[in-house]
Amino acid sequence: MAEHTGESRNEQLTRNVGELLQELRVAQAGVQILFGFLLSVVFTDRFHDASGFEKSLHLSAVALAVAATALLTAPAAWHRLLFRTGSRERILTVGNRLVLVGLVCLALAITSTVALIAKVVYGGIAMVIMAALCLLIFGVLWFVMPFRLNPSEPDQPTGPPK
Repeated sequence: MAEHTGESRNEQLTRNVGELLQELRVAQAGVQILFGFLLSVVFTDRFHDASGFEKSLHLSAVALAVAATALLTAPAAWHRLLFRTGSRERILTVGNRLVLVGLVCLALAITSTVALIAKVVYGGIAMVIMAALCLLIFGVLWFVMPFRLNPSEPDQPTGPPK
């Protein structure tokens, strides 16, 4: 039995897989919107006039969005292919790693896209500033703050003090 929930191990794994797949829906929507935007940019007249650096930055953002898409959809595909094989624990373990790498790729794809927009509209200094701000925001909100929540301590009930 699971320590705090009263679930069997199988029930806990089933719930955890469901939670992972639900969390992926949020990230997948963001990467799909970004990917669509990046794909449409190449068909504009202004893109053809872009510098080699700007086109390279765009291609790196596309590559990162492709990587994020593949990494963030892999656990759902695995679940669909393996859900009757008793592989939930392995799907969770490997899937969690893939999602974390996928989130890094998504953050870098968004950062690259924002940097590209800043470069085209305002120039190189704005590109550097916006890229640094994006990296800082994603780094703090997605990777620093969760560890500041002290995950080694179990959740405490939130109710009125006794």
